[in-house]
Amino acid sequence: MVTEWRVSHRTAREGWGLPPGLLNGSEKKTAGCPVIETRFTLSRKAPALRVALLSYRSKPHCGGQGIYIRHLSRELVALGHEVEVFSGQPYPILDEGVKLTKVPSLDLYREPDPFRVPRPKEFRDLVDVEEFLTMCTAGFPEPKTFSTRVAKLLKDRVADFDVVHDNQVLGYGMLDIEKMGLPLVTTLHHPITYDRKVDLAAAPTWRKRMSTRRWYGFLRMQGKVARQARRILTPSESSKRDIAQDFGVDPERMQVILLGVEDTFVPPTAPRVKGRIMAMASADAPMKGISTLLESFAKLRTERDVELLLVTKPVPGGRTEQLIDSLGIRGHVSFVSGVSDEELVQIMGSAEVACVPSLYEGFSLPTAELMACATPLVVSRAGAIPEVVGPDGECADLVTPGDVGELTHALAALLDDPERREQMGQAGRRRVLEMFSWRAVAEKTAGAYEDVIKDYRAEKAKGE
Repeated sequence: MVTEWRVSHRTAREGWGLPPGLLNGSEKKTAGCPVIETRFTLSRKAPALRVALLSYRSKPHCGGQGIYIRHLSRELVALGHEVEVFSGQPYPILDEGVKLTKVPSLDLYREPDPFRVPRPKEFRDLVDVEEFLTMCTAGFPEPKTFSTRVAKLLKDRVADFDVVHDNQVLGYGMLDIEKMGLPLVTTLHHPITYDRKVDLAAAPTWRKRMSTRRWYGFLRMQGKVARQARRILTPSESSKRDIAQDFGVDPERMQVILLGVEDTFVPPTAPRVKGRIMAMASADAPMKGISTLLESFAKLRTERDVELLLVTKPVPGGRTEQLIDSLGIRGHVSFVSGVSDEELVQIMGSAEVACVPSLYEGFSLPTAELMACATPLVVSRAGAIPEVVGPDGECADLVTPGDVGELTHALAALLDDPERREQMGQAGRRRVLEMFSWRAVAEKTAGAYEDVIKDYRAEKAKGE
């Protein structure tokens, strides 16, 4: 049934209990009281779900996992669902209404002492021993050991949840969860096989290549678990294709759900800094393409007054700092890290041009956030980035990944064309408002939960 209502904000939100995203009409003033005229369809409200959301690490301000966990959990709660996040260190920042259950590891990669040696009293059980020994043999243990720990916790709490959502853990412990009686949904942002390919190509010696292969040893486990996953959510068609190819997952069991951008990412009110180029990336990860950007920036410095601001924390004496010194641009490159969301928005809005030089991305949330800030972009034609910015060049200039000359030319052309920068920024902002909403992500994800629960129960009934 479709009917027309004229209601105030208070009536809609408190008196009638309508969901916040339902009212989308025009706001008017009547006797000093804001009201909304809207037209909507009344439908049966889906039952609230109890969700266990799992993440082996959830760094709040960089890397996609912590950002995904925070915004998805908040919007699921806003839709009326109950969400409890289970996370290892670093723990996420979560919003009101979302419960956090800490699943502590040995935290072997924490700052400022990564690859640390724990004190004997820190070891609690054999899982801790496995975690430490795997690190000592150049492996990355966290997905496997977290999955063991969280499966043990959930075994005693099966009755507390309707569904479990694995955020790219894909450890063997995930296979035990459905056996306990809990249907499982898995998010796979992109197959880490691409990170391995890039890191192997960048390894300077056979010894480094051997240790790199050992580090990525967990991928065999993730592939096995992914092939048995009931439903995989992924943020782009590019990732869907790559997951099918590299992990052998049936495309029929995958669902593309785009990521969202927070409302706090808005165009700047202050003037942009003339000649400022910025990028957000893990500076010492070859896949992020920062070395290509540094070489392009060094070429630009020979003919114009520009500065480069990188939102990252480089490894002291690592490949990024070494390259900066060899290019002679130390005084013109600055780093910033550990900033709040508000500070990050200001930084994004301060640049005349931003660059995303990655060799591969499963989605690239920073690209969408920069678009929301109306910041003009030069981006790599890599992975899902063309899906985020659109293929027509209206929202960003696309260049060949790793091509220093092409990137240099594109940056120079955009810096010299203020009218095009303005048009590009506005087009990017429009695209974000039209396509990237965390509320839409939560609604589609909740729909996936319902489908998986129904499928799981039907399969279980058939087996009985």
